[in-house]
Amino acid sequence: MANNQQMDLLKQGIQAWNAWRAEQTQVSVDLTGGALRGMDLEGANLSGADLKDADLRGANLSGANLNGVHLEGANFFKVIIDDADLKEANLRGVQFLQCPQLQSARNWQSSYRDEDLACGAAIPSS
Repeated sequence: MANNQQMDLLKQGIQAWNAWRAEQTQVSVDLTGGALRGMDLEGANLSGADLKDADLRGANLSGANLNGVHLEGANFFKVIIDDADLKEANLRGVQFLQCPQLQSARNWQSSYRDEDLACGAAIPSS
């Protein structure tokens, strides 16, 4: 279950969130199952966060730092991930993610993903 304090902080806006992340480098971010539907998360530092089963429908993750993020089972219906950094993100079981959407992100080839999201690139083994 998502950490309520972290969810509240994220809802205050990306500037407040990124400032907090810069100060709290050792804190684990738990947004598991978080209701992030329709949120503007453009440029958010979500690196290493647990977003398993999160509801991201319609969210804007453009330019977000998603390095090493755990997104297994997250709902990506109409999510914008243009220029988001997906280095080593876990995308297994992500719902409604398609190759054109995935390919608009950076470092998507290094993400862990299902066969239907191979998109012409090898899938790294974990």
